Amino acid sequence: MLSLIVRRVLIGVPTILGVTVLLFLALRVLPGDPVSAVTAGAPTTPEAQEALRLQFGLDQPLWLQYLKFVGDALTLDLGTSYASRQPVLTMIGQQIGPTLQLAVAAAAVSAVAGILLGTVAAVWRNRWPDALIRTLSLVGTAMPSFWVGLILLMLFSFTLPLFPATGSGGVRALVLPALALGLSAAGTVTRLVRNSMLELMGETFVDALYAKGLTRGQVVVGHVLRNAIIPTVTIVGLQLGALIAGAVVVETVFARRGIGQMLVQGVSTSDFPVIQGVVLVIAVLYVLINIVVDVSYSVIDPRIRVAVGKG
Repeated sequence: MLSLIVRRVLIGVPTILGVTVLLFLALRVLPGDPVSAVTAGAPTTPEAQEALRLQFGLDQPLWLQYLKFVGDALTLDLGTSYASRQPVLTMIGQQIGPTLQLAVAAAAVSAVAGILLGTVAAVWRNRWPDALIRTLSLVGTAMPSFWVGLILLMLFSFTLPLFPATGSGGVRALVLPALALGLSAAGTVTRLVRNSMLELMGETFVDALYAKGLTRGQVVVGHVLRNAIIPTVTIVGLQLGALIAGAVVVETVFARRGIGQMLVQGVSTSDFPVIQGVVLVIAVLYVLINIVVDVSYSVIDPRIRVAVGKG
């Protein structure tokens, strides 16, 4: 088990470094000047702008700026925001709670909806419920989360005022954003559960269970679904990392607090430390979630645990 964790960590480090390199270069190539953004609307002189450039370290070579960014990040120093002059790590710590809350709620929506719909589709294979669920899963996967969010806002905030349209307080304010983010991911889980269950239903052990006198519900729920959920753990875990990143758009649609709003504001003001810090935190969380998923998968499935032990 320890060797598995070590291997996953060693694989994750180059991934995070690759993200930092691409992000760092993209910020320097894309149009937008942090100094001009900070001083926008305020009277300033070329000398004052140059002083700010020196203060932000933008006069240094790119390779030196990158090494400083990585070196500071290793000491949990993500820099200081150009706009607010606050430590980026402190800002992220204040805003990451609502984002994680939204991502976990969306993952729960994806898992519950996907497992239920996938089970119904497998039990009613090649009948109208199966065809309907497969169509809905494809449509849900194709529709971006922001579009789903706008539809939910129109239906359940403006037409039927059941849930608040904006804000981050309370469970009611979490329902629509979690549905918007989770329903788009539920299609993948639905198809995976359906295909896994259909594959297991063709195994000989299912016939043996029926021969022992078990009912269809006992076989489907107690044995087939239980084994079909094992690969679903991986997908839901991987989706959680993607949902944290996807929360950026949904938080903007519903005007929620979170690191998504931070990232949008950072991009609009060319606040390099904020953008770099938020993306780096998302990348680290994604890698950590992958490691946890791999470890939990080996715990759930004894065959993988044995294979890891032999390896």
